Amino acid sequence: MSFRSFLDQLDKSGELIRIKKEVSPEFEMANILDALDGKPVFFEKVKGYDIQVVGGFCSSKELIARALNCRREELLQRLSRAIDNPIQPKVVESGECQEVVEKNVDLMKLPIMRYMEKDGGKYIPSAVCIINDPELGRNSCFHRLMLLDKKRFTARIVEERGTDMALKRAGGELDIAICIGNSAAVLVAAATSLPPGVDEMGMANALEKTELVKCKTIDVQVPKDCEIVLEGRITKEKASEGPFLDLTGIYDRVRQQPVIEIGCVTHRKNPIYQTILVGRNEHKLLMGMPREPTIFNEVNKVCRCKDVYITPGGCGWLHAVVQIQKQKPDDGKKAIEAAFRGHSSLKHCVVVDEDIDIYNPLEVEWAIATRFQADKNTIILPNQRGSSLDPSADLTEGRKATGCKMGIDATIPLGKRDKGFKKEKYKKVDVKKYL
Repeated sequence: MSFRSFLDQLDKSGELIRIKKEVSPEFEMANILDALDGKPVFFEKVKGYDIQVVGGFCSSKELIARALNCRREELLQRLSRAIDNPIQPKVVESGECQEVVEKNVDLMKLPIMRYMEKDGGKYIPSAVCIINDPELGRNSCFHRLMLLDKKRFTARIVEERGTDMALKRAGGELDIAICIGNSAAVLVAAATSLPPGVDEMGMANALEKTELVKCKTIDVQVPKDCEIVLEGRITKEKASEGPFLDLTGIYDRVRQQPVIEIGCVTHRKNPIYQTILVGRNEHKLLMGMPREPTIFNEVNKVCRCKDVYITPGGCGWLHAVVQIQKQKPDDGKKAIEAAFRGHSSLKHCVVVDEDIDIYNPLEVEWAIATRFQADKNTIILPNQRGSSLDPSADLTEGRKATGCKMGIDATIPLGKRDKGFKKEKYKKVDVKKYL
């Protein structure tokens, strides 16, 4: 359902926490969101601004599942099907996101947050950025945006990813639409790493009906029911971007990054600004959860995968637990190798059997303690392309991050499932009978 529709549902059910007191987007708002992490929060009065703010919109799997009209247990399969079967979205003549058109751009009117005192500036980490690759077509993703002035941002554009490659093919400049206040379907799809040339808006449309509308000043199409659209162009100019918190909760370094100039702003009447608290639940879920189906799909090519969990302790990005139904002696090893193919930034992977609850870190650790021998069941892959979010990786400027990957096969050896590998359980009793 749309951003507005889900907010209305949460409000009616009493789950939307309304902050009625005036709150500043300078540090104060971030601290409140941190204290209420995992819950949707609506700021009714934002100091110095006329626009209201929502955070925590997708801060739990339960919230995301409900926004997609499914149960939490169905999310992985739902996302997997949408990845494999995208549906080309319909382009319509008009949309709610263009109820108001402002060509006299002033980005200072937006309640853009400053999160911590060391931040390089005010940041938008919640926007879906849409471009047209000159060879591959539409591409949608997230770029953190640091405000420079009334009309400009500098954007963190990761080397050798979609936008960076499109910029190189386009000669260094490219039109871009920055969409704020999106449905869960659009947010999750934009966060998913799809094969080159596969349209993320097609995935969003497969998750739920997602219609697009053409921007007013550039040839880019955007979700018609989002809240705010900033129409602009990525230029050849560079400016300092950072420091800023990344997914790990650690400050990322300052880089010279492309400048985006905004030429037009469109929005709904009385728009609601959507924010994300960086380094916390919503950030981790929107980054990591869309990698679970890509890992699931890859592992299923080599053995029977039952479930995948990108863990919050691994920053919602670097660690995964993969549950398989082991049928061959080398299924665990194959699952590890496939998991790294399914998520190239993955650093550590643990593979477990069906009897292990992958959402319970105590059970995963128990499987490692009782079913794993480091000299037999470890896979070490040195000098691999990794994640720029890993501060321990080789982060040489201008090159893709590299590091070492490790896989742990914590599954029971085939043929030994009845020989001391299963945890015995006590019978359940009704304690009330004894009290």
